[in-house]
Amino acid sequence: MKSPPTDRRALTLFPFILASFLIFGTTRLVTETTSASWSHVLRRSFPAIFSSARRNAAEMDHVLDHRCNLFEGKWVLDKHNSRPLYTEDSCPYLARQLTCQRNGRPDSLYQKWRWKPHSCELPRFDAVKLLESLRNKRLMFIGDSIQRTQWESMVCLLQSSVADNKKYLHKDAPRKIFVAEEFNASIEFYWAPFIVESNSDHATKHTVRKRLVHLDSIAKHGRNWKGVDVMVFDSYVWWMYKPLINATIGTLDIWQYSVPTAYRMALQTWAKWVESTVNPQKQKLFFMSLSPTHLWSWEWKAGSSGNCFNETYPIEGPYWGTGSSLDIMAAVRDALQGLKVKVTLLNITQLSEFRKDGHTSVYTERRGKLLTSEQRSEPNVYADCIHWCLPGVPDTWNEILYAYLLYRKS
Repeated sequence: MKSPPTDRRALTLFPFILASFLIFGTTRLVTETTSASWSHVLRRSFPAIFSSARRNAAEMDHVLDHRCNLFEGKWVLDKHNSRPLYTEDSCPYLARQLTCQRNGRPDSLYQKWRWKPHSCELPRFDAVKLLESLRNKRLMFIGDSIQRTQWESMVCLLQSSVADNKKYLHKDAPRKIFVAEEFNASIEFYWAPFIVESNSDHATKHTVRKRLVHLDSIAKHGRNWKGVDVMVFDSYVWWMYKPLINATIGTLDIWQYSVPTAYRMALQTWAKWVESTVNPQKQKLFFMSLSPTHLWSWEWKAGSSGNCFNETYPIEGPYWGTGSSLDIMAAVRDALQGLKVKVTLLNITQLSEFRKDGHTSVYTERRGKLLTSEQRSEPNVYADCIHWCLPGVPDTWNEILYAYLLYRKS
């Protein structure tokens, strides 16, 4: 493969290391390394990256304290028996990959934690109120399997408030569409793991090992997004398979780019689409910050050699895992700050960093089949420390999205 001359220095200084992991049984994840301690990195980079999120929090009306940053807080055990917000049995739309209890997970404490911002409370999730706000509208989650999990969470949070004969799920690849007929509202998921076009855009027949991204192509996706009332974007894990990625731009020639460089180029293409297509008077856009991984237990427990398997409590105190790339976070920050159309950053990374207990671990499936007892006995090989159990952490992401949709000043 060719390497563009402008990118050679980036290739030689690439800041990631490869990490073995399974996404759908085949994906390996690359994570960022740094010689500085996480606390130094956070002091240096974290405030700037999330300044836009702080500004967004300050825009909320009196329902939330105007000084409150929803993304800074702690996890507390629910004392009012209000969590989980739904159950595996009450939601028929959950994928088996995410139903950890049904798949044999022996503990359930991971379902009982709620996110408590330091200076306020998240508003109680009211499914009917959200559905009323979405009447005659479309809410679409766009991205990879992490975004699909957030979509499933939202469907589960809403579906019990819709009569059985007034709701249905429709699959129209690469979309999945939950329809609440009595509200004429749809909650949709659109598979686009790189946001821009790629050879992995088929809803089921895709591969991360031979990924090829078309950095300047988005029109095919954009036709499906046009006119959607609320769009929630996400793109991370598929970029991180290796430190270099094959891509095209302008021609059919394939070049190799460092992942941060290619990611920035993809966001530039996306930004042009946003500014040329979105009507900010009628449409709302959100971008989810990256979903963290918990691949190495030595990061939170010195001297250990495991991963997220058998973890039952959140991490207490400051923590930032090496699986969360500051380069990618900065790319998102820069892209959003440069836009003429407002896109709200929902910074779920730090609050999710604490939740080493929330992943599917060995209580999931691989290639459509539940892990066998033999596979479960090797968690260092088979535990999935990328995806999240449902009910679980993504429900909190949607509680925050709910707060922005219903309580943000116009």
